[in-house]
Amino acid sequence: MTCEPDAPQFRPHRVAVLALDGLLPFELGIPHRIFGRPRDALGRHLYEVVTCSVRPPGPVETDADFAIQVEHGPEVLATADTVIVPASYELGPVHEQGVLTEELAAALAHLRPGTRLASICTGVYVLAAAGFLDGRPATTHWADAERLQRLFPKIDVDPEVLFIDDGDVLTSAGVAAGIDLCLHMVRRDHGTAVANDVARRTVVPPHRDGGQAQYIERPVPDPQLSGTTSARAWALGRLHEPIQLRDMAAQESMSVRTFTRRFREEVGVSPGQWLTRQRVERARHLLESTDLSVEQVAQDAGFGTAQSMRQHLQAALGVTPTSYRRTFRATVRT
Repeated sequence: MTCEPDAPQFRPHRVAVLALDGLLPFELGIPHRIFGRPRDALGRHLYEVVTCSVRPPGPVETDADFAIQVEHGPEVLATADTVIVPASYELGPVHEQGVLTEELAAALAHLRPGTRLASICTGVYVLAAAGFLDGRPATTHWADAERLQRLFPKIDVDPEVLFIDDGDVLTSAGVAAGIDLCLHMVRRDHGTAVANDVARRTVVPPHRDGGQAQYIERPVPDPQLSGTTSARAWALGRLHEPIQLRDMAAQESMSVRTFTRRFREEVGVSPGQWLTRQRVERARHLLESTDLSVEQVAQDAGFGTAQSMRQHLQAALGVTPTSYRRTFRATVRT
């Protein structure tokens, strides 16, 4: 008689949020809101989120008129699978000279090799001062990008994008971009369906591409001018069909030139770029949630051929459709 091997013990992915003096309460709450939602088919939380300080448990000052009580000290960092550093307005020598305080250096010494690191807005200064970003691309709030590049010339700072995923180190722009970053990590860990469910429950857009511009010169259109919302809704319902720019413009009774300008003002990218991103998202969803052939997924997503879809997924995600399906179907089913 043979004994069945014991099933591996379930353990949620532990996310530690490092609360520093001068932190922004909104950004501190983002990881808890996003990572606190996902559950598996048995209803178990996929993540465990804990907040820690660089000091023993106690109050941490915020940039608001209240402090928060943090129940964990820096030793929690040694148990984390992912560590997130939200923004702070009181980083002192970290922000001014690009060097860690003794207290912060001692806290980061608890990190285990291989821990995934992420920052929201000016939290990037902490990762930079610790040397985690040397030779890597990174971003932060557009208003802080020049200082970041000046203090840390070894970093390739991109002030234009919402977030950058460089594997085990991720950085984002300010405030709402932190939501995009955390949703991206959930999507990377557990697939589009799980991330979309979190976004729906949080009432935020399910996906804003990391390469989307973080600062649009005129983000709110003149109320006297027509928008492009109807055209986008029209296109989303017809992703499986060939869609011409003139057809989208016709939905708003605009010339192609006017429509293209208005679209970029509202969305931050061209209609063609936006349409490709929507088709990539559609393909991802179908690859994860159906058993359709790659050829059928390509047709339903509007790419026409498997080769075309393969090229677009390779450019957007760095993987082939088959590899993507193998990875995320396995993730979703476990």
